[in-house]
Amino acid sequence: MRAWVYERYGDVDELHLRDVPEPVPAKGEVLVEVVATSVNLSDWEALRGSPGYARLDGLRAPRTRVLGSDVAGRVVAVGDGVTRFRPGDEVYGDNLPRRGGFAELVTMPEKAVAHKPPGLTFVQASTIPQAGAIALQALAPAAPEAGVLVNGAGGGSGSLMVQLAVARGLRVTAVDNAGKLDFLRRLGAHEVIDYRQTDFTRTGPYDLVVDLVAHRSVFAYRRALARGGRCLMVGGTLRTLLRMLTVGPVLGALTGARLGVLFVRQGPRHFAPLADLCAAGVVEIPVDRTFPLADVPAALTLHGEGRALGKVVVTVRHDAG
Repeated sequence: MRAWVYERYGDVDELHLRDVPEPVPAKGEVLVEVVATSVNLSDWEALRGSPGYARLDGLRAPRTRVLGSDVAGRVVAVGDGVTRFRPGDEVYGDNLPRRGGFAELVTMPEKAVAHKPPGLTFVQASTIPQAGAIALQALAPAAPEAGVLVNGAGGGSGSLMVQLAVARGLRVTAVDNAGKLDFLRRLGAHEVIDYRQTDFTRTGPYDLVVDLVAHRSVFAYRRALARGGRCLMVGGTLRTLLRMLTVGPVLGALTGARLGVLFVRQGPRHFAPLADLCAAGVVEIPVDRTFPLADVPAALTLHGEGRALGKVVVTVRHDAG
């Protein structure tokens, strides 16, 4: 089968489309014929080996050689002990940290996979597992009518989060670059901020701040919070992560705020509820562009450079939808 393989951290020039052996499902696994795979920030970070936590897969070189974790496709075969799926089933799921989705076939743990909702195309379904789980869990602490700020709102997780927050009756401030502000208004954001022009930590105060690309100090985040407010870092620099884990709880205890890191729980029960909302038309799935398997480097570049409005998807089969 064909797969995009990389053996060293770096840019997209490290990616090579190769013929590799077809994987065989082990006990508790399903073999999936990939129809579509969406691009996530975790793919870009794993390719570059940066921030530092992206090298948990290997300090000097990646152990996992094929990127792509959010997969939608059809079950081809099942391993011993698999009871929920059979060949021909249309499925989707998040294969992080094993990845392997930028390929024609991938093995996935049975527990990571769900049946694809009939109302969603393979392209649409592939965008949901990782981004949907983040959106649902990040907004879980928000009380009704709370003021919420999302930094990095124009990407995959952010674009779903903005819509989900609006649907829940929250007041949403969306932060991204100027080229994405009209897009965020169309998604329903009540206020939009160009981070290059305005320091969002000096606006507000907000009941909940979710930062998908965090790099500010914990004191700046605290400044943006209302009394009793909460800040959650989802992605960002290693320095910010460490400070949020160490200084954040201390500062929060002293000031009555809560500052920390969102450790996203994986699996269908954490993303399927959002898929149901998307299938019902409550939340739109914004897909900026789709690329064929041969153009994975271009897909990763569009996403990694922060230019995509919503999700970027790689289509492996012609019936991706």
